Amino acid sequence: MIATAAVALPTLLFAALSPASASEPNGTWAMQNGKVTVKVSNCGSNLCARIVGLKEPISKIDGKPKVDRENPDPSLRNRPLMGLSILVGMKPAGDGQWKGAIYNPDDGKTYSATVTHKGGTMKVKGCVAAVLCKTNTFVKVN
Repeated sequence: MIATAAVALPTLLFAALSPASASEPNGTWAMQNGKVTVKVSNCGSNLCARIVGLKEPISKIDGKPKVDRENPDPSLRNRPLMGLSILVGMKPAGDGQWKGAIYNPDDGKTYSATVTHKGGTMKVKGCVAAVLCKTNTFVKVN
């Protein structure tokens, strides 16, 4: 029993301090164009992100906080953009990389996506049919 604990404890400490956990992009990130700020965190073994800041949070149409107006589901069109989860099922795919999907409230569509984190930048690449892709770069806020 003592021998098992002696082996298990260093193994757990090594896992907790491994570079894989250091490469996770947890924290607050701003898109380089300043349009949106997101908070990235872990959701179990997946990566999650929600909108925590908008350059223009008020709609020019009705003067109210922006909502998910373009969502294909009419019952979701009145949910606020602030706090909206945008990364879906982002699973680890290598050192500093996750794959899953991203929801774009600008057009109400969900795209396959890859998140790549390196140092103080995070790149989010969304694709349609793996050939038409757009990459947005985020910089760490905190």
